[in-house]
Amino acid sequence: MTNPNIVIIADYGTGDPSFTEVMLQLKVLIPNATIIPQSTPPFSTLNTGFWIYQIALTSNIKNTYIFSNTAPRKEDKTAQKNNGGEKLMYAKLKNGFEIMAVNAKYVFSFVRQYIKDFRFVNIANEGSQFRSRDFYPKAVAQMIRNEKVFLGERGNITTIPHVPKNLISSIDGYGNIKTTTKISQVKFKPGQTIIIEIHNQKHLASYTDGVFHVKEGELAFAPGSSGHNDKFMEIFVRGGNAYQLFDYPEVEEEFIVLEK
Repeated sequence: MTNPNIVIIADYGTGDPSFTEVMLQLKVLIPNATIIPQSTPPFSTLNTGFWIYQIALTSNIKNTYIFSNTAPRKEDKTAQKNNGGEKLMYAKLKNGFEIMAVNAKYVFSFVRQYIKDFRFVNIANEGSQFRSRDFYPKAVAQMIRNEKVFLGERGNITTIPHVPKNLISSIDGYGNIKTTTKISQVKFKPGQTIIIEIHNQKHLASYTDGVFHVKEGELAFAPGSSGHNDKFMEIFVRGGNAYQLFDYPEVEEEFIVLEK
């Protein structure tokens, strides 16, 4: 087995020691692995699904696996017996990429149409508050070593919800607001003046098909750097901070774009 890359996408929080504990357990089982932690906002299955899609559909990434543990445990609103919750699932995409993730709401939504094989994982999903440290690394190692023992019953792909429209999916370090809207879903014309509303704030903006087709300091709605062949739209201020402009909205919050 060549040295694998494991991307851990979880909502532990940037710099949270939980990443360290999970990474150490994976290194015990797969000593030659390179492990890349990526934090998502608390309980945000939408942001988790967005980044699973962006990484898993990148064509030049080889020998890389995703292990995701964003688990709000909202599958059942009643008290969770023995620390149960959403189940760990395995997905193999049509391009061969393999993902092991807790199946919570939108986690698999962005890759839904690309899934070739969708299975329950033969592993305990209850009995620990920290399943991703105590139980799940064993199954991740089995996946990487191609030991089929982890494969359980087939899951129903049609139960995975579709990606919702017009929600904030991610906010980058520059304050650019990434959305769930694809460029193919937009009917505006380049240069058209529009109104963007988020967080009860409205601002005039320009629709553009290129980031630098607006002046410094202007608000724009444009295809961003994520989304592969059908880019996700971004709300950004050239040389500024859209996140700040709209009073710091949260990921998964809705936005509205209207013609002026």
